[in-house]
Amino acid sequence: MRKARLVCALLALTTIAACASGPHQLNRTVDDWDQKMYVDQPWLNGVLHFVPVFPIAHFIAMVGDFFITDAYAFWFKDAWDGKGTAFTHFNVSPTDGAMSSLMNDDGKFLEIK
Repeated sequence: MRKARLVCALLALTTIAACASGPHQLNRTVDDWDQKMYVDQPWLNGVLHFVPVFPIAHFIAMVGDFFITDAYAFWFKDAWDGKGTAFTHFNVSPTDGAMSSLMNDDGKFLEIK
C-alpha cells in the first residue's frame, strides 16, 4: 500500500511539473495586450496596472495555462517528439522607440532604439 501511494505521488508530481512548462499562451497573450496598451496609451496602461486589471488577468491566464494550454501542449505534442511549442508574440509597431529583448544578439539593457 505504501508503494502504491509513493507511485501515485510521483505520478501526480510529474504531471503537475509538466503543466508548469509550456508555451504559456494565455499569459503571454495578456502580456502582448499589456505591451500594446502601453505603446498606444501609457497612462491608461498605468491605471490598469494600479486598479489591478493586468495583474488579475495575468493570474487568471496563469491558472488557465497551467490546467489547459500548457498541459495540452506538453502531453499531446511536446513530450513525445522532444521539441517544444513556440509562442509567437503580437507585433506592436513602436511609436516612440523600442527596447529589445535581452535574448536578442543586439539586445542591450535600458537601450531604446
